[in-house]
Amino acid sequence: MPNAVGSLIAESDLKDLGVHTEMYVDAFVDIAKAGKITGMRKNIDKGRQVYGFAAGTKKLYDYLNNNPECMAAPVEYTNDIRSISSLDNFMSINNAVDIDLFGQVNAESAGIKHISGAGGQLDFVLGAYLSNGGKSFICMSSTFKTKDGTVTSRIKPTLSNGSIVTDTRANIHYFVTEYGIVNLKGLSTWQKAEALISVAHPDFRDQLIAEADKLHIWRNSNKR
Repeated sequence: MPNAVGSLIAESDLKDLGVHTEMYVDAFVDIAKAGKITGMRKNIDKGRQVYGFAAGTKKLYDYLNNNPECMAAPVEYTNDIRSISSLDNFMSINNAVDIDLFGQVNAESAGIKHISGAGGQLDFVLGAYLSNGGKSFICMSSTFKTKDGTVTSRIKPTLSNGSIVTDTRANIHYFVTEYGIVNLKGLSTWQKAEALISVAHPDFRDQLIAEADKLHIWRNSNKR
């Protein structure tokens, strides 16, 4: 996802972007070489691309090598909510495994099966949420295919038993699938369920509505 989003940014008309990230990937190289990154509007580390670690192709390592515009910093600095939130208009973009109708995001497991650690996702979700003009985005495909070819919704009534809650329902800002984007900030439980179902795969929406009704989070009259 970072490289997919990055290639679109590299081809856009955006300018004077700044970088403050946990993981530096090839996409940042493409964006920088397209002249989109200057870092001159950053409140801290002006003119520097700040990152905790880098992973990618030889192109990335050649670009970072002895590049004074790039600054490797400890994760305790890059992922510190105070560092992130001090940067105005901070945009945080993260992927996830699934989300439930309460707005709880799992980015670490498939039920009890471990996939990834927590990483810095919640740090950047909270930091962007607190940034002046900042926005946090959780992005995922609406469905996935199991090994037997069954299409399954990533938006679930409740997270599967044993799933890890990476981001709490109180901290989610924007949520994105291929069917649209919704702003969940400040919504009541039933409003949040309605918004999430609106960007679910159409084949699963009626089923999700029925499940939300059973959970008493579908109707305004539930007052929850």
